[in-house]
Formats: sequence, C-alpha cells, structure tokens
Amino acid sequence: MTIGAQIHLGSITCPSGRLVIADTGYLGLWSGGAPPVADESLLAGVDDPALRESIRAAADLVVVGPDAEPAARSFDRQAGIWLYDIPGHGVEEFTAAFTEHCRAHGFDARLERERPRVPHRERAERCVRAGGLEFVMHGVPVVAIGGLPTDRPIEVTATRRDFGRIGARWESVVIAVGAGEPVSSRLVGHVGVDAARLSLVDADGLAAWRHEEPIDGLADVAFWGGSDQEAAARFGASPLPYPGEDGTYGWVDLPVDEAVDRAIALRDWQAADPERRLMVDFRPHSHHWQVMAQVRATEHETGTIEVGGTRTMCFMTSWGDGFFPVHADEDAAGDLVRIRIVLGDPERRARLEAMYDRWSLD
Repeated sequence: MTIGAQIHLGSITCPSGRLVIADTGYLGLWSGGAPPVADESLLAGVDDPALRESIRAAADLVVVGPDAEPAARSFDRQAGIWLYDIPGHGVEEFTAAFTEHCRAHGFDARLERERPRVPHRERAERCVRAGGLEFVMHGVPVVAIGGLPTDRPIEVTATRRDFGRIGARWESVVIAVGAGEPVSSRLVGHVGVDAARLSLVDADGLAAWRHEEPIDGLADVAFWGGSDQEAAARFGASPLPYPGEDGTYGWVDLPVDEAVDRAIALRDWQAADPERRLMVDFRPHSHHWQVMAQVRATEHETGTIEVGGTRTMCFMTSWGDGFFPVHADEDAAGDLVRIRIVLGDPERRARLEAMYDRWSLD
C-alpha cells in the first residue's frame, strides 16, 4: 500500500442530494419520518430504572425569539437552534440554565418544547437547510449536508499516512462533490464514533436500512478466542469460509431460530467455565451484515452495498472511536467541491502517543 497517495475506496450515490455521515453501529436507531423512540436494547444497559424512564421521556427543544441564533450559539450545547434528546429529568434544569444565560447576556430568546419529537430525517433536513451541521441521534453526533449531485456516482478517496510509531492510518476521507478547485474550508460539525466505523448514506436511502433484521431469513454464528478449537470440537463447527475470517469458526446460512439457539448454547458453554475464552457473534443477514462482510474481506476495510435504491459505503476509521471533524471545501464561487472527514490530526496523534507512553510504563 502506498503511503501518502490517494486511495480509491469506491463510490456512493445520493439521489436526495443529502448525505448523512454516521457511526455504522447506530444506523439501526434511525427513526426516518417517525418521532424517535428510545431503543430498548440500549436501555437494557442502564441499571438505574429512573434514568431509563428519563431517557424514554426525552424531549426536543428549540430556541425561539429575536435573538435565537446568537443565544443558541453562545449557549453552545448543540449545533444550530435545536436541542435534541434532552432526558426528561433534565428538561427543567436545562431550561432554567438557558433562561439565566439569556438574562446574563441580554438575549431575547427562550426555549420551547417541540411536540411531537423531531424525526431524524427532519433533523437532517434542518441541517441541510443551515448549510450542513451536526445533530444528535440518541445522544451521538451525526453530520448531514446537502448539495451533492443526484444523478451520478460520487467518488470517495482516502489518504493514508505513516504516523510514526503508531503506524500507518487514514489521515482523511474525501467525498468528491464537484470539479472546481477548493479555495476555502468550513467546519460542518463532528461525527461521533464508538463502533470504530463510519457510513456514508443518502438521507432517504436510510429509511430502507435493516440493521438487525435478516433480509433473507438467515443468519451466521461466528466465534473466536483462546477456546475456539475446543468449542468447535464440542459443537461441530467449522472455520468460516469468508475472506478475512481467518481463525474464526461457526456456521453460515442458518435459519434465524437455529442460529439463535446455537449462539445461546455457545455463550452458555463459555459462561459455565471462567477459564474458557470465547467471543460469540450472532450475525443476521441484514444490511449491516452485508457491508461488514465486505469490510472484513477487503484490504482497505471498506464495504459498499445497495440500500433503498442508493449506494452506501462503510469504512473503518483506523483510529477506533472518537469525534471526527467534517469539513466542506468550497470553490471561489462558494460552491461545494468536496466533503472532507479528518480522521488523523496532530491532536489525535498526540493523544494516542501519550496512551502508548502510559502503556510502556505499566
């Protein structure tokens, strides 16, 4: 692999002209045109019953009044004049803090509750109308931007750089929107990642995304770890046949109920002995499974699939999790030339090197 050169990752399509850049692991939370509802699988990880109920009762707020924009900007909690996903128990305190902020700075503005809550598709549309912004989806920042060509594939490239002792990683990913020469750049927002991968998705195509539901009624079960060969012998599993799955055992193309039973049996077997080391992954044949199969199999850890009549791309950040800035690069006329996701920068490199230093001292 050539370090420093532009690497072609593939192409996407964006018939709506509106691109959503989001953590692939959270695409299943997309509400489309319906008000968002707290995901019960996420709430299962919240031990406090009162906090779970507060998350279910989350509110969306909007800043209104003659000074709405400067008041929201200086309050600096979320982008634009909108405040999404505020837990129910915090609405009163949040509103009081904003009221005090406006009083202290002389702003004529106030918070109003939006009823019903704002669907994710509408949140994306608001960002597009504002020239491109980030918004939160169940607390995770997502970026939406418009102005993409609707009638042709859009090329996506990446630059890989040698960051010294932390190795070669992606420096940036670029979505080529126009043919002009970029002369200026503006920060659109930050996209949050805690599943180590990002997706580029048409805002309308997302409505067809099936994250966990199998498209063909089938599923795979995969497992790996220090006890994998013992488990393979015990349960009659074989090495998976897919590229990029070296050292992974399991079964492919099972009816979903059978796959669930086998995954549960593996987890129960592992839990019965603390000395057993095994990771078990239940993989329904969903869009998420389709794209991740490509990611695991390709040199650049990239996958491209068709979703709702659009071509969607997923790629690993190579840096793991974090908040990654998204820039709009424009030509002299102010037209969008490219969208640039910065993955590796001096600050991120310094943080990772500091982490390596701490590990070396342990």
